[in-house]
Amino acid sequence: MTTDGRSRKALVIGAGIGGLATAVALRRVGLEVEVYERAAELKPAGFGISVGSNAVRALGTLGLDLGLERRGRIVEHMEFMTPDGRRLFELPHAEVDREAGAPSICLYRGDLQAALREAADDCPIVLGATAESYQRYARDGEADGVRVRFADGSEAHGDLLVGADGINSVIRAQVTGAGPTPTRYGGFICWMAVARIGHPRLTPGFSGHYWGDGRRFGIHDVGHGRIYWWGSLNLPEAAARSCTTDKREILRTFPGWAEEIAALVEATPQEDIMAVPCQDRPFLESWGDGPVTLLGDAAHPMLPSLAQGGSSAIEDAVVLAGRLADADRLGGTLAALRIYEDTQRERTRSMVEVSRSMARLEQVQGAVPRLLRDTAARLVPRRALAGLLRRTLVYPGADHPVRLPTNPLPVTRSSL
Repeated sequence: MTTDGRSRKALVIGAGIGGLATAVALRRVGLEVEVYERAAELKPAGFGISVGSNAVRALGTLGLDLGLERRGRIVEHMEFMTPDGRRLFELPHAEVDREAGAPSICLYRGDLQAALREAADDCPIVLGATAESYQRYARDGEADGVRVRFADGSEAHGDLLVGADGINSVIRAQVTGAGPTPTRYGGFICWMAVARIGHPRLTPGFSGHYWGDGRRFGIHDVGHGRIYWWGSLNLPEAAARSCTTDKREILRTFPGWAEEIAALVEATPQEDIMAVPCQDRPFLESWGDGPVTLLGDAAHPMLPSLAQGGSSAIEDAVVLAGRLADADRLGGTLAALRIYEDTQRERTRSMVEVSRSMARLEQVQGAVPRLLRDTAARLVPRRALAGLLRRTLVYPGADHPVRLPTNPLPVTRSSL
């Protein structure tokens, strides 16, 4: 609440995973929320996503259960293999998730979008709204208000602004004062798709990574008879940005690999395959400008090696909501925003750095470097692998439920 007794209003730019999670979390703690999205419609994205136990447990501190395990498939373990399917090592997901207090889940990205949209209930989402800039303004001696201007000349006004508009965030460019800056190419392309296929190797709950020479392939059961797959290949940046999704090219990239790989690619409709150059940004030290803050890929885009892009955005949204719920004790809205940023900065910095380091290891190229990588992988103790998982999957605020208002705004429990 503001000093005149009205509810605080948050403007959220972007209706991706981070933006929708922010809408759900902020409404849960009593804020009014308006979401603005540049796309003309919210289409389900055609690939898979992992929601780690850290994100599931974070939502739990708000009393939220989105029922994601019914929409997707709980990760019990994850195998890492040679191109022909021989095992290198296994990540002990079930063991660490038990410690973390929640499951990790692989699901179709569109199902996660639907779960968050349902939970946001009647929160207004304005489509076709391309944000161009924001302006801070003082309001009767209170904390700054903020005005957002859109490409069609319209404006929106609120008490705070959350930039959740992705790696090419317009809000980030203004917060930093540097304007749009180039992203940082990760050195490889990813092809991605979801397919339906029956294959004896693809048992329920299967999750596997195949490591080759400057290329990898991943297969994940995302529930309801669907398999999410991705393939990566080291390429110069110019080639990656013009890479096609031709199935013949993908099959030529993985010749002689385990038979389930070719079977998956062959079973996928050509139009369902996406090609994405993998990229991040150098870590951003300052996320805020008065009543403005950043979240998810707008603040800390990372390479996909930790599978924490969506999960870290959800975690950001929960931490932000918790700090705003406690704003009066913390010194007001602006103080709450800065404390949220301080809380998440070091945690996400580690995720960005580890994701880039892991990508260099996983995408290593050349016979000798690859032999060294695979040999070392076979020898890593299980406790060390569990420790790596624990660093990301254990949510630091798990034992501290967020203080909710007496009558929070409605949140609908998701159902299939």
